[in-house]
Amino acid sequence: MIRGTHLTPPMERVVYGIPFAEALAEEVAGRAGNGVGTGVGNEGDRTGSHAVYVLASGTLARQTDMIDQVRAALGNRLAGVCAKIGSHTPRDDVVAAANEARAVGADMLLTVGGGSVTDAAKMVGLCLGNDVSDPAQLDNFRAHTGADGRTERPACRPPPLRSIAVPTTLSAGEFTSFAGCTDTVRQVKESYGHALMMPRVVILDPAATIRTPEWLFLSTGIRAVDHAVEDLCSINPQPVSDGTSQHALRLLSRGLRAVKRDPGDLDARLDCQLGAWMSIMGSQNGVAKGASHGIGHVLGGTAGVPHGYTSCVMLPPVLRFNLAETTERQRWVSEAMGRPGMPAADAVAELVADLGLPGTLRAVEVKAEQLDTIAAESMHDRWVHTNPRRIAGAVVVRQILDMAW
Repeated sequence: MIRGTHLTPPMERVVYGIPFAEALAEEVAGRAGNGVGTGVGNEGDRTGSHAVYVLASGTLARQTDMIDQVRAALGNRLAGVCAKIGSHTPRDDVVAAANEARAVGADMLLTVGGGSVTDAAKMVGLCLGNDVSDPAQLDNFRAHTGADGRTERPACRPPPLRSIAVPTTLSAGEFTSFAGCTDTVRQVKESYGHALMMPRVVILDPAATIRTPEWLFLSTGIRAVDHAVEDLCSINPQPVSDGTSQHALRLLSRGLRAVKRDPGDLDARLDCQLGAWMSIMGSQNGVAKGASHGIGHVLGGTAGVPHGYTSCVMLPPVLRFNLAETTERQRWVSEAMGRPGMPAADAVAELVADLGLPGTLRAVEVKAEQLDTIAAESMHDRWVHTNPRRIAGAVVVRQILDMAW
């Protein structure tokens, strides 16, 4: 008999298939555009917010009219815009944004962009709730994972304001209450968390992803594949995430290939967005990830490898490493990806290749002399210690890295 507890995350709504500016106007100001609502009554202000601080991708702000659409939707409720968040969410950028949000009296955050921007809003909330005004103060709130795998999270006060997320990539961080933030001095990506760091509302608009660079959209789709695969093969799977993870793999396998064939296919892009959402249900319920995520965090913070690329290069070798411990569940992965009978590692590698994405550490410009440092740092990531096949030390991580080389 299985036992467990399903948790309902502190998120109010996921709005999908509706133009983001229309949905945003309704969420913030209670105004339904073009007579189309999000399914919850339109009376009054949804969020009651009057000073919305926007964190946006710099590329979107410079090269698209999305921020102009945000301005039109928010009107005089727009308190400020930050378009200066670097890749992997550097501490300095986060604290600078928090100081500006504090100065303008923000009462709601809005993100328009990818995972680094989404994590930045979570970190801004943490900074505002805990009087952080200098990057060094974040040392007081970062998680500590020892070489034995035990993780300790310092107590922190909740964010005093929540966020609305309009994601333009597929890494699905907008559905979690954790954030990765990089200490650029030590070149380490660190973990922070509080339940209310999770966005209050997520708006999934496939049209908002059209200007996302192809490599970024597709590779973060593989990141979502990684979420679903490692949840299915987890040491503590849950019935709900078993189902959602398999459906995520169906949606992502067909959707990503369809977008590669026709970048203008909005139905396929929405399939990918829904698949990314489905892929994260396990994370919302404490399902442990494995070494692909754990090593990937270090590849990002230490070697500067983009989120999606870390999954492209690490998930197949980790699946091969774990095969003896997860044989049956890896069959589920292959079946959900439309490749019954094929090893799951090969099914993932095939998808990566079909999308024209890199499949080795060399291809993402990791240097051979970095491998030992990456292996050692990986032993301080909690997901390495929850890998289905035990990883006894850095020497074993190095073996997996060599498989990915």
